[in-house]
Amino acid sequence: MKTTPPHVPQLRLYQDWLARERGLTFDRYDAMWQWSVTDLPAFWQSIWDYFEVESPTPHRAVLEGGPMPHYRWFPGAQLNYARQVWRHAAAAQAAGFPAVVSDDERGRVRELSWPELQRQVASLALALRERGVGRGDRVAAYLPNIPETIVALLACVSLGAVWSVCAPDMGTAAVLDRFRQIEPKVLIAADGVVYAGKALDRSTVVRELRAALPSVEQLVVLRCPYTDARVDEALDFDTLTTRDDGATAAFEPEWVPFDHPIWVVYSSGTTGLPKPIVHGHGGILMSLLALKILHNDIGASYAANSWGERFHWYSSTGWVMWNAQVGGLAGGSTICIFDGSPGGSKEAPDWTVLWRFAAKHQVTFFGAGAAFFTNNMKAGVDLAALQAQGHDLSGIRALGTTGSPLPEDVQRWGTAQFEAIGTPDIWWCNISGGTDFCGAFIGGNRELAQVPGQMQCRLLGCAVEAWSESGVPVIGEVGELVCTQPLPSMPLHFWNDEGDKRYLSSYFDTYPGVWRHGDWIQIGTDGGCVIYGRSDATINRHGLRMGTSEIYNAVEALPEVLDSMVVDLEYLGRASEMPLFVVLRPGLALDDALKNRINGAIKTALSPRFVPDGIYAVAEIPRTLSGKKQELPIKKLLLGQPIDKVVNRDAMANPGSLDWFVAFAAGRQA
Repeated sequence: MKTTPPHVPQLRLYQDWLARERGLTFDRYDAMWQWSVTDLPAFWQSIWDYFEVESPTPHRAVLEGGPMPHYRWFPGAQLNYARQVWRHAAAAQAAGFPAVVSDDERGRVRELSWPELQRQVASLALALRERGVGRGDRVAAYLPNIPETIVALLACVSLGAVWSVCAPDMGTAAVLDRFRQIEPKVLIAADGVVYAGKALDRSTVVRELRAALPSVEQLVVLRCPYTDARVDEALDFDTLTTRDDGATAAFEPEWVPFDHPIWVVYSSGTTGLPKPIVHGHGGILMSLLALKILHNDIGASYAANSWGERFHWYSSTGWVMWNAQVGGLAGGSTICIFDGSPGGSKEAPDWTVLWRFAAKHQVTFFGAGAAFFTNNMKAGVDLAALQAQGHDLSGIRALGTTGSPLPEDVQRWGTAQFEAIGTPDIWWCNISGGTDFCGAFIGGNRELAQVPGQMQCRLLGCAVEAWSESGVPVIGEVGELVCTQPLPSMPLHFWNDEGDKRYLSSYFDTYPGVWRHGDWIQIGTDGGCVIYGRSDATINRHGLRMGTSEIYNAVEALPEVLDSMVVDLEYLGRASEMPLFVVLRPGLALDDALKNRINGAIKTALSPRFVPDGIYAVAEIPRTLSGKKQELPIKKLLLGQPIDKVVNRDAMANPGSLDWFVAFAAGRQA
């Protein structure tokens, strides 16, 4: 007979521990949150102690230095992210639970036990070490969401090398914009993938990457059966992970300083190359423990309270939620990963793919981008019908969303779907954070009330406020999302960013010493939060951010296009919409053929995800007196704000260009 574990909320277990071990009691969550953001040393030391973080050397303080971002966390401590993962291996194996369950579009199911995952990681780590990879060396990966990518990450960080990955749906130019900045010593790449029913040969891209990255000394290829030409002069990934001897059995991850770099992730701004953001082993681990376990309520699979936990969050490797998905291992949870399209193919759309995957593999926590749930509702997905067909979804106890605001009607639809299959009041763990600090500011608490379309609370340790234009905290009003206190997982620095100039300008130029995130937020009197979208001009397509400059580079490389501007009109309650405006050479018309060439340029250089929803020919792109494109004012105009409220015509080089956009906005609203 199937038994259901008690699933006492992880936050409740932690709060009981605080009362027992620290003598701290709180009559409401807001009081505990206030303590966590005003006594940072006490709070973060409690996370260290509660989760029994191990270090062979003591730390001399919880944090020192300042102001933000110039803090050092747990100076003197040593750890390794991979060591935290292996702490769970023996107990999880003894309980009979795998580490990784993977599936894909072709139905290839694989399970990796904890010992087998550990052996493969050791085998690859030793192979990399033998080829000169050590602390601080960068290992770049061009891999999909498969077990081999997890093995490669853990092998890399075990050595103290620095990991960085791009998804194979990204074109050569976009990948090089990222990897060239970090000068990797090793490139690990798949020469083919399957997505949306199509086998995609990536061997040409792999060769192009190798040729354009002179720092690469070793190319490791994960060979797939659907490539046209073999990539030569490369090591074979599968061969490097077959070793099984005394050396692999004895291998242990290296102890590294708390702030030793673990990976480089990328987040695009409105100008320049993507930002190469460096995070540290310790900061990532501390954030993971506080967010993934306490707030997301994901327990160890072998613990009685969360027995059989299986964690899934649909993601590509190009989204920071892939890092979060892998982070389930550091909490002792079985992770279930899916490689492929969540909505079937263009020829045969099917938004039940992930639900059938979840039923097949007994997923207990099911996470995806907010757009996934919106697409399900629009497609008329019926979970009760799936259940009747034998796809048992009764094991799902929580739904996670992020990437964009989740509309109220979509959350109500999802709740009704689960009620229809016998799971009333399904818990929604709606979170909002960012690649920038590889974590969340806003999220869930199972003991708080759920309000559809709203996130339940500000997370412990996250001193988040909504600020007015004058820099004053506001409640019940939409304001700039700021964080007034440091977090362990905030970037160590940007790669090759002399004097932290780019880092400071990205987050601290508006309010020195205060993190400005670039989102609109409203914080209610009950502590609940609503994110309204980006407050800057960065493009956010279903959680994946891209700088407008990268789109301009692709579009304006076409000889037909003289100038362009793109805006992201995502806002709470609206579907993601991204129009592209182009100025063409005299005499040219924007016909279907040219639209296809523009879309093709974006697909090739960046990703199909950033193809615009509409392309429009204009006479001029609005610009400031200094020549900057007026992206944010046009975005606000198209979201319904009056033109005199969003732009100063006297500060424009070509104020007459606004007339077309004003008429266009009026036509949209009509």
